[in-house]
Amino acid sequence: MNSEISSIAVMTSGGDSPGMNAALRAVVRSANKYELQVWGIYRGYQGLIENKFLELDSEKVSNIIQRGGTILKSARSQDFRTEEGRAQAAQNLRDKGIDALVVIGGDGTFTGANLLSKEHGIKVVGIPATIDNDIIGTDETIGYDTALNTAIEAIDKIRDTADAHERMFLVEVMGRDAGFIALETGIAVGAELSLLPEELTSISEIKSQLKDMLKEQKRSSLVVVAEGDETGGALKLAENIKDDFAKYDLRVCILGHIQRGGAPSARDRVLASRLGASAIKILMEGHNEVMVGVVNNALKITPLRVAVSKKKGLDYGLVELAHILR
Repeated sequence: MNSEISSIAVMTSGGDSPGMNAALRAVVRSANKYELQVWGIYRGYQGLIENKFLELDSEKVSNIIQRGGTILKSARSQDFRTEEGRAQAAQNLRDKGIDALVVIGGDGTFTGANLLSKEHGIKVVGIPATIDNDIIGTDETIGYDTALNTAIEAIDKIRDTADAHERMFLVEVMGRDAGFIALETGIAVGAELSLLPEELTSISEIKSQLKDMLKEQKRSSLVVVAEGDETGGALKLAENIKDDFAKYDLRVCILGHIQRGGAPSARDRVLASRLGASAIKILMEGHNEVMVGVVNNALKITPLRVAVSKKKGLDYGLVELAHILR
């Protein structure tokens, strides 16, 4: 075990995702096992620069595993993008006697942590938490399963009203650069079409595919659109195809931030607990500048520089399945 570490800090950063609190709870309680002092950083990297620290213990993280969002809050920080900002953040950690930092977030969070370690020698470990599920080195990120189930529940209800009125619904889900939510949601709700940032589909192709499906005498049609799809999202797509499908009372529904909120699913609570505890374990074993994930149900350690070097790709077996089943 690493005897150089007696005090750590933990923070949540970037976009919030369900399960961040469960990960925070696991970090604190696992740190207690090693008799480490734990500081929470309020409002991410901006709070680190502004010296917003809160001492944490088991009692302070009780009754949070079921809560969405993050009790430590999150914030974007332009100041941390500067060398001066990172220097101030590192100095604040040293002034508190903090030996290592655990960051819970996505690729932007990990990029910042890696810079902090490279420039100022701060030991860092990352825990992947983003509903986009686009971080390599882990099969799933914290929050993805909950966001997926939230989208499915909402779209199931939309399907009911679409069928009742012979409507065509274009439902936009989150995923500016990654189509994981759109792909798996589309399969789960039986969408006629799923439009993903990773697949280029022209407006003419979309019209042709929808017309072919409607020839099958379907009473309604449901298209799942990732917000980052090249068509410009659901609103822009609707504007481009409305004249061709006037009969179907075209409607748009943007699910938006409901996908970020709500109590985390059982799967996310267990994943977050497992990753939070593992982050402390590998930190005490001497690892630095790494992210902890789970691949094929086994713990996997990935260097932060690798985790932020590229986005995780879609499972094209699932893409093919979506094409077959629509």
